[in-house]
Amino acid sequence: MATLTLPRKRERSAHFWRDTARGYLFILPVVLGLLIWTFGPMIASAYYSLTNYRIISEPEFVGLQNYIDLFTRDRLFAHSLNVTIRYAIMFVVIGQVFSLAVAVLLTQNVRGLPIFRTLFYLPIVVPYVASALLWRYLFNREFGPINAVLNSVGITGPNWLGSPDWALFSLVIISVWGGAVSTIIYVAGLQNIPEELHEAAKIDGATAVQRFRFVTIPMLTPTIFFNVVTGVIGAFQFFVPAFIMTQGGPARATYFYNLNLYDKAFKWLEMGYASAMAWVLFAIIIVLTLFIFRSSPLWVYYEGEVKS
Repeated sequence: MATLTLPRKRERSAHFWRDTARGYLFILPVVLGLLIWTFGPMIASAYYSLTNYRIISEPEFVGLQNYIDLFTRDRLFAHSLNVTIRYAIMFVVIGQVFSLAVAVLLTQNVRGLPIFRTLFYLPIVVPYVASALLWRYLFNREFGPINAVLNSVGITGPNWLGSPDWALFSLVIISVWGGAVSTIIYVAGLQNIPEELHEAAKIDGATAVQRFRFVTIPMLTPTIFFNVVTGVIGAFQFFVPAFIMTQGGPARATYFYNLNLYDKAFKWLEMGYASAMAWVLFAIIIVLTLFIFRSSPLWVYYEGEVKS
């Protein structure tokens, strides 16, 4: 007659509880940091978004009134959101094209390549505030080097930061210039493409443009997907250069959503209203991110995946 043998219960070592306590102690600073500096403020702002809170007085619960006012009464809300969306579209499109083009150049087999890679990485090393001040000097209409170079070849330089037609695009240029992280990620993605795919396409008679279009781009779509997602999230959080260089001008042409939020919170002390704006921005970013994720099966190719 066969007997059922139960598996033996695994015995814990003599140092189990000591090692467990050490593990929890090591992760405790991170957990406390998340609870105190991330989740705590998020919960507090969610509550304040339902109140009329001006710091100097006690929060007064008003329900969804802040959100209703945002979409029905606040014209600056719609304007600042429109400015941010226009900036995000230009930044993501131009930024990805520029970063990919630079990455292609940085993967060529030329002498001094490490030097070029270092030079293209330097913008991310410069502090954001310092680079904004530097660009404000470069874009100066009277004595800025950019207009000086344009004037030397017979082109009248625009009023970069003083014209409503050029101010937003000027901030896009600054952001694209600082896109070293996207470039590095594209370099890694290009280096991960199997060389035999290019060689096979070359044997079949494909030109360099055809190899780039039908081999490089499809194999690079996961990298493009990642950079687009992070680019969209970063674009909707744009703040520092506009705050330092234009203060939302001229004629509110660069009055970004986060500038509007900052004014509501720290100039007018409408913390409850600003908290509602922050949660609306969070919802917009979540929706756009989910949309990009849902659309990814249509254009993102993963190695080893078979599509019908």
